[in-house]
Amino acid sequence: MQKVSAIAIACAAILMSCAPAGQPATARLGDDPMLSGGRYTSGGGLSVAVSVREAQGRTLVCGVWAESEQQSILTKNVASRVIATGSIYLGNERVAQDLLFMRKVAPQPAYGGMESGCILSVRAWGPGDAQKPVSVQIPRQIVANEAEGNDAGPIVYFIQSGPAAQ
Repeated sequence: MQKVSAIAIACAAILMSCAPAGQPATARLGDDPMLSGGRYTSGGGLSVAVSVREAQGRTLVCGVWAESEQQSILTKNVASRVIATGSIYLGNERVAQDLLFMRKVAPQPAYGGMESGCILSVRAWGPGDAQKPVSVQIPRQIVANEAEGNDAGPIVYFIQSGPAAQ
């Protein structure tokens, strides 16, 4: 029983290390944010721009996201569901998950300097963190499935492939 309790406590501590320390805030993205995103197999897609930096001795994660204006009716209103499955990493460490704290914006050729949504992580900012790579992971997922029942309709996937909002 003690082993189960110790494992449960360790898992809870790991989950809490990624939890936001406070309410979402806003700040401007850096001049050269990390860009990511993906496309829908039916056309159109998402772009995500992220900056990670120090604030109050902790890790501040800021970002915006955009979706294509032209896309299939099957992918309308699914972007927030896709964004919610994403995570942001600093090096190999996850520093944020559920990217709904990020601000939605119109597609842009560049996202540097934009007003963004942010969370102040409980993770302490450490030496060398400014040099670590920032990455966004959004899992491949089915966003529309019209192949239910006897109808052989399309199945639409989101696939992470880089910025794709137009």
